[in-house]
Amino acid sequence: MVVLLEGMCPGLDKDLLRSLRAADIRTVEDLVSSDIEDVAQKCSVSYKALLSIRRVLLAQHTAFPVSGADLYEELLSSTAILSTGNPSLDKLLDSGLYTGEITELSGGPGSGKSQVCFGVSVHIAHRLKQSVIYIDTTGGLTASRLLQMLQTETNNTDEQMEALQRIHAFRLFDVCALLDCLYGLCSGGLHKARVGGGSVKAVIVDSVSTVIAPLLGGRQNEGMSLMTKVAAALKTMAKDFSVAVLVTNHVTRSGSGEVQPGLGVSWSHIPRTRILLERVETGACVSRPGRRRATLVKSSRQACGVKEDFDLQRWGGADGGGPSGKRKLDQADP
Repeated sequence: MVVLLEGMCPGLDKDLLRSLRAADIRTVEDLVSSDIEDVAQKCSVSYKALLSIRRVLLAQHTAFPVSGADLYEELLSSTAILSTGNPSLDKLLDSGLYTGEITELSGGPGSGKSQVCFGVSVHIAHRLKQSVIYIDTTGGLTASRLLQMLQTETNNTDEQMEALQRIHAFRLFDVCALLDCLYGLCSGGLHKARVGGGSVKAVIVDSVSTVIAPLLGGRQNEGMSLMTKVAAALKTMAKDFSVAVLVTNHVTRSGSGEVQPGLGVSWSHIPRTRILLERVETGACVSRPGRRRATLVKSSRQACGVKEDFDLQRWGGADGGGPSGKRKLDQADP
């Protein structure tokens, strides 16, 4: 799904773009699959002009065969790996979060999903000097908590403030507002979020299930459609803008009683990597409330079922990561 942008092709100006959005046409797919005559009447534009724009967009976005070698070269040049700031999570993720991909953290209440998201955003903003988009749908994000985590990283007040400025927070509490936000970011919002020379390298949605799960099941047929639109927008953002997307999800139980990520089978194909977070409450760890266990439940790079224990209260200390065919994003990257 490619979002329509001003100047994408001749004739697609700001006024026409506004009219198309008013007619609920936001992507190239929406335009080429719609009735051009009907759209021309709704937008009060020339049928021939709209047809010409449609032909150009079809020519620009028609799929062409690409060799495997070319795909690999593109992967090497466009993919970066962002350390989460936690060595255990980086190990499960094969060095960190990959740009161009969606990574999911799932877990029950109190499992530490939001805390991990806070730690990741602070690490990327402070250590990697890159901007982060943080979309909060639970109301759990607070500047005081981010500042508290930053104070464990540096005593320099200026560095703390610079890092906070690189974290751009959105508070949204329904799926329509989430979609509008994602479309807006794809239409230019990501470029506007550059601060201190650092481009946006990560988009965090905590939590995607909070706004989608209430719409699924029963007779609410539009819930699946809205979930598909959110998934498509996140995939577009990750791929077209080379950002790492991190989302959180709730958990459910399977028929056999096993804990599994929520949102059903359809959503399970969206994240490239899925990690399940759980409290560790056995043995000596009972007295350590920050102890968590991360289990890799889906990955295209590593064997699933691998578990790593870590302490939420001791974030940081990640090394540079192991060898990789792709570049590891560090403090020297612009």
